Amino acid sequence: MTDATTDLPASLPLAGVRVIELCQNLAGPYAGEILASLGAEVLKVERPEGDDARGWGPPFVDRMAAAFHAINHGKQSITLDLKTPDALDWLRARIAEADVLVQNLRPGSMEEMGLSPQALCELHPRLVVCSLGAYGHCGPMASQPGYEPMVQAFAGLWSMNGEEGRPPARVGLPVLDLGSGVWAALGCIAALHRRHATGRGGRVDTSLLETALGWLSVQHAGFSVTGQQPPRHRSGSATLVVFQSFATADSEIAVGAANDRLFAKLCAALGRADWAKDARYASNALRVQNKAGLVDAMTVVFRGASTAAWLARLEAAGVPCAPVNGLAQMTGDPQVQALGIFQPLPGTALDVVGLPLSFDSQRPPILQPAPQLGQHNAVHGLPPATARPAT
Repeated sequence: MTDATTDLPASLPLAGVRVIELCQNLAGPYAGEILASLGAEVLKVERPEGDDARGWGPPFVDRMAAAFHAINHGKQSITLDLKTPDALDWLRARIAEADVLVQNLRPGSMEEMGLSPQALCELHPRLVVCSLGAYGHCGPMASQPGYEPMVQAFAGLWSMNGEEGRPPARVGLPVLDLGSGVWAALGCIAALHRRHATGRGGRVDTSLLETALGWLSVQHAGFSVTGQQPPRHRSGSATLVVFQSFATADSEIAVGAANDRLFAKLCAALGRADWAKDARYASNALRVQNKAGLVDAMTVVFRGASTAAWLARLEAAGVPCAPVNGLAQMTGDPQVQALGIFQPLPGTALDVVGLPLSFDSQRPPILQPAPQLGQHNAVHGLPPATARPAT
């Protein structure tokens, strides 16, 4: 593989690691994005018509969806028609030079091309092959494709999201796609670390379903004991009281009194110190049992002042709290700005989220925008890309 982009800082942890990304949509590309942000050289192999996510808009920036920029910056892009023998031969040669291959193609596609993960690992013992699927690499649904909403519903996430007495709700963020990308990147890094000791790479498998089941660790522990479906609590918690949001005179505030000491401080700040001495609320277990009455009473009190007033009062009392922000309030907050995680994408008017990690107090910089479709074909001796995604 050839370095066709601006030189990455040699100090980044994955500098010198070569990655081939056979991915589209969100989960696989996000794994590639993490590896690229950590310094790896990532070659994104796209169909002639490009990754579907290029068209996930509006909004569009430089003929690409803003969402595509967010998870593909810093990569190289080439186009290959993998239905042709010459393209497959070219790809096989690049795989032989790579350290990591990440793929989230339709189940069975790799095998149809003669590139099964098992065969690749046998042919190239030092190669790490990471596969991301919808429902997992084994079991009766292993060959079934799926998107985030379907897997959220299947795994039970919808059943616990929303308000009791109302229809279940999808988790608004793509937590399974992005979470699977994180697990895939972590698995690749762990396999590379093992390779330093053993000289061998190996297979890494993860899926949206496994990510969903991982997020359910706490809820499943309770279910395994009681056998009961967890009720929905809107912003609240099944096991902690008071641990939720309340409407104020002008908006909402989130409050976290996660132990008896904090509960007493909260009650004092609300002008109801007597609640902390009430036998119904003397412990968290009792507050969970008597949650409805306590929350109703607190709701009345919180409506009596603005969010800003409550924030000042609760912060002074040492009670964890936060405003319920929209994106405009969040991005303009001094704390978020101090982290410097939103970074300008070079050559565009777009800000994207940088890597949520720092090394020696420095966040890895964003050096290059997302590549145009087939931008690096010529560098790799391939004919120019001919297709352009619709915008």
